[in-house]
Amino acid sequence: MNIQFPADAPAYRDTNLTVVFPALVDGERVPCAISVEALEDHFGVESYDSYGWIRAFDAARPKIEAVAREHLSITRGAPVLLKSGHFPPGAVSS
Repeated sequence: MNIQFPADAPAYRDTNLTVVFPALVDGERVPCAISVEALEDHFGVESYDSYGWIRAFDAARPKIEAVAREHLSITRGAPVLLKSGHFPPGAVSS
């Protein structure tokens, strides 16, 4: 299974309090998202608004994409919603 993450800008979705980003699984676009709660719990959000959540996502993007990749592999390419429990307790180290 070939999993890639395009460099598309992430987007904040206020309807479900997530930051969304795409994956390509064997060439097919698959939606991925991380909850703002996970960003706040683990990735050093500086302001609790869409700007702060997007900045935290951008700073931690490689780590977030690595966890998303694991879940895409396990689910054989199903859409991913990462929540706080998908990451170890505390801040994720650099």
